[in-house]
Amino acid sequence: MENENFRVVLSGDFRNKDGSLKYPDFDLAPLRGTPGLTVDFLEESDPIRSDQVENVDALILLGVRFTRDSIPKSGRLSIVARFGVGYDSVDVEACTARDIAVCITPDGVRRPVAVAILTMMLALTGKLPIKDRLTRLGPDGFAQARNHHMGVGLMGLTLGSLGVGNIGAEMFRLAKPLGMRFIAYDPFTTAATAEELGVALVDQETLFRQSDILTVNCPLTAETHHLVNAHHLSLMKSTSFIINTARGPIIDQEALVLAIKRGKIAGAGLDVFEGEPLDASHPLFNLENVIVTPHALCWTDQCFAGIGAADVASVLAIRSGSQPPGLLNKSVMTQAGFLRKLKAYAGRVIT
Repeated sequence: MENENFRVVLSGDFRNKDGSLKYPDFDLAPLRGTPGLTVDFLEESDPIRSDQVENVDALILLGVRFTRDSIPKSGRLSIVARFGVGYDSVDVEACTARDIAVCITPDGVRRPVAVAILTMMLALTGKLPIKDRLTRLGPDGFAQARNHHMGVGLMGLTLGSLGVGNIGAEMFRLAKPLGMRFIAYDPFTTAATAEELGVALVDQETLFRQSDILTVNCPLTAETHHLVNAHHLSLMKSTSFIINTARGPIIDQEALVLAIKRGKIAGAGLDVFEGEPLDASHPLFNLENVIVTPHALCWTDQCFAGIGAADVASVLAIRSGSQPPGLLNKSVMTQAGFLRKLKAYAGRVIT
């Protein structure tokens, strides 16, 4: 094994049907230029099959699932690097049990997703989609109907967040010049972090009651599934907006549609949904005070370059026998089996 190549594979959904890369801004050159390292693409499979990664050291995973049954028997696989920060498509517990690091890319998405949230906030409160439509109507829309669609100023309003992690914190930093009040619910953040951001930590019900703009910035887990439900939506102001760029199932979508139809809240900005993609006939698409984007609002050249660079850094860290950045299941660093893998990689002869 000493002189065997370090094998990196990418899930098949990174390529178009003609074999070209879907995202050219993902620069694979640092991997391909590393001596003793090979890069290949898997055939498309969802979930990943165990036989596909049987003799592989590292897997970079895009949108397909990596389940308990995806784990190869050989024990060679050492890292699953997600292309992004969501990890609900990976069985993290099973990976940890088999000495496999799971890495995400917080540095790559922090600023792009925070900018996407602010884009939604400004578009919703400024009634951008409605005003765009009115302008296209010609004189009747431009001169007459615009008077009935006044926007909402942000100064003094309360910006709330479910979660003050990587993205939530960056959102607050970017929003600071807008003169808003900041509140958040996050049982895992520290008082020091909240103080540094100027955020008041509150309980869940207070967050829903007081937020003029409520943003979802937490991972999808068993605890956060449908956390935004009919009860919590009923607590919100009729003038409030909700924005979700995290994961669709955190919001009970049916309850949200009803809340908006009944005027319980003023509108929503959604980049993620339950059961993506939604059918074109979905009731959400009939609501003019809802802005929808296809789980891609943050997608920019800089975003994908940053995500790709973060995954490459994690893979190369494993190759050198080091702890990878973006490590999600940090407990693997205390496991003898994983530490043996790192030691073996560090001792390999590079040719």
